[in-house]
Amino acid sequence: MNENLDTIDRAILRQLQHNADQSLDQLAEEVSMSRNACWRRVKRLEEEGIIKQRVALVDADAVGLNLQVFVLVRTRNHSTTWLQQFRDAILTMPEIISAHRMTGELDYVLRVRVAHVAAYDAFYQRLIAKVPIDDVSASFVMEDIRETTALPL
Repeated sequence: MNENLDTIDRAILRQLQHNADQSLDQLAEEVSMSRNACWRRVKRLEEEGIIKQRVALVDADAVGLNLQVFVLVRTRNHSTTWLQQFRDAILTMPEIISAHRMTGELDYVLRVRVAHVAAYDAFYQRLIAKVPIDDVSASFVMEDIRETTALPL
């Protein structure tokens, strides 16, 4: 953990992770600070890049993206050219909500949100048309047991 963060910084971050929309007055009260002192802390955390951005969390089911898929990718090609082609493909496909290069047997794990299985198939066809991949497998999420964006501060 960042050693420059004190207990008040951590309290501010915990509060903002759970409700970034709360008023500055409410945040200051929650962390037992004056409004101005709290504002200065938040601004410093933003300037230092600790707070990267504030966003709205959208319910995927409510907007028709009912299917979450973990796509497991293996490749034998680890050239710089292939990697750039893969990254370019990943960055142009909005269905991919996270992408990770892995150690071990898998090379990449993609987290994808689509409306249904047919939409996943269309996504898959577009992905393999953009970049050659040796092996792609998918696991469809049956139940979200826990999902959070909050870091354990």
